[in-house]
Amino acid sequence: MNRFDCMHRLGAMLKDELVILSLGASVDEWYNAAPHMREASLFQQQLGCVTPQAFGLAVGLPHRRIVSLDTDGGVMFNLGILATLANEQPKNLLVVVWDNECYQSIGGPPTHTAGRVNIARIANGAGIPDAYEATTLDDFERHCAAGLKAQAPYVVVAKVGRETRRDIRRKHSDGREDKYIFVRHVEKTEGIVIMGPSEHN
Repeated sequence: MNRFDCMHRLGAMLKDELVILSLGASVDEWYNAAPHMREASLFQQQLGCVTPQAFGLAVGLPHRRIVSLDTDGGVMFNLGILATLANEQPKNLLVVVWDNECYQSIGGPPTHTAGRVNIARIANGAGIPDAYEATTLDDFERHCAAGLKAQAPYVVVAKVGRETRRDIRRKHSDGREDKYIFVRHVEKTEGIVIMGPSEHN
């Protein structure tokens, strides 16, 4: 199973959700697999911060479905977020973990999941019953569909290969531009002002 095919399946299910994902090869893949979600997607640069940021959005916008596209390395860096999700029980958060068993952006050294570690079972143990490992596209799609309707946190750990798509259009915006695009999208779709004009005295 590869990540790009999974993104294609997931992207086809999304309409007005907000998406947080980590930088790296997955950004270009997401831009191409789900082009209609570009303005609704924010790219987080810090390892371990993708799902926490998605959780914050889920709490701040409880009527809106939030999707976290995290990584095995990112989740392992901040396992405490799983305990937070278990205790706080956001009803609008789907967490997808791309588990390729390596830190791909720094050359591919193995993560703990290349050994005996199973993130879905860790999430279960933290108190999230709906945490599953998906090894086929059909299982991945089925769990994502369920997670987008769930009334409790839902975690899908997608066991994907290490290959990345090189034959796709690259993202040309930088992090600062991405932030403003995302914020303006939230303002427009929510009818709110997040970053208003500066006040000069």
